[in-house]
Amino acid sequence: MTMENSATTGSEEIKVFISNRESKCDECGEELGRKAWITLERDKGALCLSCADLDQLTFLPAGDAALTRRARKHSALSAVVLKFSRARRRYERQGLLVEDEALEQAEAECLADSDARARRREREEERRAEVDSRYVQEFAKRVRELFANCPPGREQQIAEHACRKYSGRVGRSAAAKSLDEEAIQLAVRAHIRHRETNYDELLGKGLYRGEARARVRDRVEEVCARWQGSGEQRAGNRKPETGQT
Repeated sequence: MTMENSATTGSEEIKVFISNRESKCDECGEELGRKAWITLERDKGALCLSCADLDQLTFLPAGDAALTRRARKHSALSAVVLKFSRARRRYERQGLLVEDEALEQAEAECLADSDARARRREREEERRAEVDSRYVQEFAKRVRELFANCPPGREQQIAEHACRKYSGRVGRSAAAKSLDEEAIQLAVRAHIRHRETNYDELLGKGLYRGEARARVRDRVEEVCARWQGSGEQRAGNRKPETGQT
């Protein structure tokens, strides 16, 4: 079965493929290399997780049925991760992409299981290792300068998400590393879209990104203006949607 067929048959769950060949995102044009994580979107082709608005999700490997079941139940947006097995000539599940909060809630429900506690510690250690703390602090400081009224602590959350080393997210771009205002704006808008609107829920219900973004655009701009400390957008402040998160 090809990726295209696998992505469009069976259930309506979102599918992410671990590619076995050199891959390129058809939206942002980035060369992703081998073993890239991609999804397929109608009329768009292969997309990296950032352009598909799935890079805010956390990977939960297969193996713990109870944890997987609970995480899926609590996650408004999730995706199944598949990899092609040459030996078996079929796609096999590797795990799920789920929301951080959903995984944390599922882990809390499994705390009696010592293995679940160990997994949580390992995941937190890996996350800390991903983050270049000095750069993150500079990024967070710039977020606070541009969005003085954002809730306490949000600038840190935005910076840590945008700057994870492995991700290819907006915070790893050259513009972001120079703390360019447009890059900061993109990171903040992506955070608002996922945290202050029902955007993830709309994606989880099967809406395409364009329609989902259109439904939440006014809310994103409203929150953005409030965080900037004015009732109106500054001239030229509104940026086109680019798919970066």
